[in-house]
Amino acid sequence: MKAYEKHESIVALMNRNNVDTDQIIPKQFLKKVERSGFGAHLFHDWRFNADGTDNPEFELNNPAFKNAGILLVGDNFGCGSSREHAPWAIADYGFNTIISTSYADIFFNNCFKNGILPIIVSKQELDTLMDEVASNEGAKFKVDLENQQLSSAKGTLLKFELDSFRKDNLLKGLDDIGLTLKIVEKIGSFEEKQKQSMPWLWA
Repeated sequence: MKAYEKHESIVALMNRNNVDTDQIIPKQFLKKVERSGFGAHLFHDWRFNADGTDNPEFELNNPAFKNAGILLVGDNFGCGSSREHAPWAIADYGFNTIISTSYADIFFNNCFKNGILPIIVSKQELDTLMDEVASNEGAKFKVDLENQQLSSAKGTLLKFELDSFRKDNLLKGLDDIGLTLKIVEKIGSFEEKQKQSMPWLWA
């Protein structure tokens, strides 16, 4: 997993509440188990018309949001089914930061396991940020994870809360596998002791 560093990026505004994982990545694209390739289908039913052409009414098809790395959304983002493909699709598309007032618990946890920072702000703060982006499409935000700060192009500076364990893992680029590999020697030592004390388990 790539380490999360100080980040400055265009912000894509999607002012929608209760966006569920079925819309983030529809069920017909869940046939793969590897994490790559899902970005092409992110918000598929909203992004594309029935004939496969881009839907010009959908927010992410706005040319001003091209190459955005930060997604600014409404309340309760990532609700619905618990599919981990949802953060896979978001990350594969190019987003490593989401800003909302609230997230579904499982989606929130899965974000950290896939190198995505889900920032929680107050309703008033979200409204301020949305107004800024709506009036200046293509604007960039800066995210300083180490100091837990978010700053906008217009000078708005926000502090956000984050669990220290999750923060450290993002800064170091550690997912569950990475955390396990940090103690691989201890695991090997334990298994060796098990072989000696209970050899019948390894027969």
